[in-house]
Amino acid sequence: MLIDFSQKNPTQRYHLMTNVIVPRPIAWVVTEGEVAGERVTNIAPFSYFTAISSEPAAVLISIGHRPDGSPKDTLRNLRESQKCVICIVDETHFKPMHLSAEALEAGESELAHFGIPSATVLEGYPPVPVGIKAAMFGHYLQEVDLTGSKTIPVIVEIAHLYLDEAIISDPEKLKLEFDAIARMGGTYRVLGDKLENP
Repeated sequence: MLIDFSQKNPTQRYHLMTNVIVPRPIAWVVTEGEVAGERVTNIAPFSYFTAISSEPAAVLISIGHRPDGSPKDTLRNLRESQKCVICIVDETHFKPMHLSAEALEAGESELAHFGIPSATVLEGYPPVPVGIKAAMFGHYLQEVDLTGSKTIPVIVEIAHLYLDEAIISDPEKLKLEFDAIARMGGTYRVLGDKLENP
């Protein structure tokens, strides 16, 4: 079977792409912004997310718009504050991560709404959910203009990486053992057995 994407609508393309590009890591992105004079912390998951460079250290997060066409809180906050924290999720945070995808009013924090405890790890950046084992502290670098797209790919430069010592299996070589959750088609999974290099 050969599928011509010009004959498929965006929803069909999305379904096909998310079923063959597996696994897709989840960026649980924390940002802060000002709404009606109040500082609001936002957290939302994105599975169109990947590393793109190590010099500069950079990742790409593709952020959609709200149904009315306005930017999602994450994008608006990134444009304003230029900072975010990208948390990598394991099973401990599976439920709150999934719930935080729900669209809330701009002035409402998912951390407060879903009772997700958080703490500041690095001054000058948004807080992270308590118990997160890996998080990247980043700066807004640039957006990619995809004409006609309903998503905005945003490049974030990573300035700092936080690791819980519990996931460091070899401190000298900084090897990590961490069962992060990923998207596999329409479901979530953790990776199974490791394959040895041939």
